[in-house]
Amino acid sequence: MNAKVVRTLPEQTWRAFVDEHPAGNIFHTPEMFQVLGRTTGHRPELWAVTNDEDVLALLLPVQITLLDGLFRRFTTRAVVYGGVLCAPGARGHEALALLLRTYTQKVGGAPLFTELRNLSDMEALQPILSEYGFVYEDHLNYLIDLDRPSDAIMQSIGRRTRKNIRRGLRRDEVVIEEAKECEQVAACYELLSQTYVAAEVPLADRSLFEAAFDLLYPRSMIRFTLAHVDQTPVAVSVELLYKDTVYGWYGGVDRDYASYMPNELLMWHILQWGVESGYRLYDFGGAGKPDEEYGVRDFKAKFGGELVCFGRNTFVHAPRMLWLSERGYHLLRRWL
Repeated sequence: MNAKVVRTLPEQTWRAFVDEHPAGNIFHTPEMFQVLGRTTGHRPELWAVTNDEDVLALLLPVQITLLDGLFRRFTTRAVVYGGVLCAPGARGHEALALLLRTYTQKVGGAPLFTELRNLSDMEALQPILSEYGFVYEDHLNYLIDLDRPSDAIMQSIGRRTRKNIRRGLRRDEVVIEEAKECEQVAACYELLSQTYVAAEVPLADRSLFEAAFDLLYPRSMIRFTLAHVDQTPVAVSVELLYKDTVYGWYGGVDRDYASYMPNELLMWHILQWGVESGYRLYDFGGAGKPDEEYGVRDFKAKFGGELVCFGRNTFVHAPRMLWLSERGYHLLRRWL
């Protein structure tokens, strides 16, 4: 196979490969790469295999650093949102093997580890991933079929949640609208910040959302949706849009307004919008590990989607550094 590893691709060639690939998702697109390139603390990279005519494999790791300076090496990881892509058949598998071998040899210990977040069934590629040190771990997700009437989707929602949604719709106290102005993105970020602080989970810098609005919104590849009570923003959901799929990306809520059920009403609004806009699938964006309690999974389960387990694959570049980093993280959380 006359193939080589490259670090850049013509944008048109890159986009065509992702558009035409059945497993191509929004995180593989040049547009999303550009968004991440504008985000503080994020450094996206392109690794691909070509044979001069076709793209045969694609890997898009994003190096994410939580703390700079002396702590950079201890807080930098690489995340491959959306997983890897390769052409079908033997030549694609050979290209993926070449790509993984080259990447793991050349990337060094700059990131502590590289994590592939699979958004589709990767069972056929697991032997290759395993051979090159990418260890598989179960990770769940929920998918909702939007290719049916809204009434059918409502009936598949859990009974109690369905009752709460209908009660909320009758009361008409929660107003839901799409955020179409840059100023509204600030309100979205404030709600996200509240939620992530309460959950003790780091949130990406505001620049991620500003870049996403600037680059993706004009291309109809993102939707910011806000729920209001008495003109006060109380819940937000941010969805990415690509091909026939709506991807749940970020969500947040002001807990002081929980009695209004804004999250449930917001989710129902988005599902209805997806049906009316011609999308065929809602991807909830992850539901945690099966052996760990995860409140977000409980919320997502209420909407009656199909539970899938596409998993994640992780390659550790710096085992000792990772051990020290994890120890430091747990100690820091104790002190905070």
